[in-house]
Amino acid sequence: MHITSTTDPISQKDLFGKTAGLPCYVEGQGDDYLTVYFESEANRSAYIDMKTEPSVSDLSSDSEEWVDEG
Repeated sequence: MHITSTTDPISQKDLFGKTAGLPCYVEGQGDDYLTVYFESEANRSAYIDMKTEPSVSDLSSDSEEWVDEG
């Protein structure tokens, strides 16, 4: 599944409909990837440079364990 985020995660500015020519970051591979758009190259660089913890969850599982029953 391809997901596109048009809210800059650094500035929180909504860029919907105004992404042409803006810097972006693509994470993932194959059919499962995320595209994040940024207001500026500085915001893109800040996002890439953020330290994150490695993920221990495999969200590509088709099992029922990710379904919220509540």
